[in-house]
Amino acid sequence: MLKRSYSLAAAAAVVALVALPPAAPAQDRSITVFAAASMKNALDDIDAAYTKESGVKIVASYDASSALIKQIEAGAPADVFISADLKWMDYGAQKKLIRDDSRINLLGNELVLIAPKDSKIDHVAIEPGFELAKLAGDGRIATGDVTAVPVGIYAKAALEKLGVWSAVEPKMAMTANVRAALILVARGEAPLGIVYSTDAKVEPGVKIVGVFPESSHEPIVYPVAATATAKPDTTPYLTFLRGKAATAIFERYGFSVLAKPAS
Repeated sequence: MLKRSYSLAAAAAVVALVALPPAAPAQDRSITVFAAASMKNALDDIDAAYTKESGVKIVASYDASSALIKQIEAGAPADVFISADLKWMDYGAQKKLIRDDSRINLLGNELVLIAPKDSKIDHVAIEPGFELAKLAGDGRIATGDVTAVPVGIYAKAALEKLGVWSAVEPKMAMTANVRAALILVARGEAPLGIVYSTDAKVEPGVKIVGVFPESSHEPIVYPVAATATAKPDTTPYLTFLRGKAATAIFERYGFSVLAKPAS
């Protein structure tokens, strides 16, 4: 009788095991990064290196900083926000969209004047009163929207400081982000453009014909922060952005690294 009871118990255990649902597959680890359009080439390389090292997949979305923070405000899922200026990161802080304790100033950049690669314009001395409107001729000067897109905001400030804004304002072709302005010049649809030096360096269809003096605009600073809804995997990623591997990539693309190296 004891033997029979033992057999029944063993059989019941086997049935219970068979009835268990299959184990759930390991969850894919990923974080979403919203970053300024000018960072695409460098950040794509950095994200690939991070995924290889950590196994965490990075889903990146690139656009004007203004557009990205507005998307986050509207509920778009993002773990990291990297802005091309302080203004839009400050906006995120005011709206409690980012974690203030995670915020650092990551990178710096330069503002440059570009022309199509085959343009006859070769070197422009950018100084007070320089004849930018005359250089553009019947064409347009491409840059980001001067009311919202960081590169456009920097550009307008520089042109005002140099005393030429009123002359060039009617000739401005304002785009949704810096890469759109870059493409207009590369295609020859605009004879001149104002972008970041890092953008010009990755586009073979353009050349830098002048560099805006640092004194003509606010310092170009790229702050980074975790969003208010960031996943735990975000913290190691932010640390990686300040590490040796990421720093080397940023510098190779022409950014200046402002953040202290990760310990």
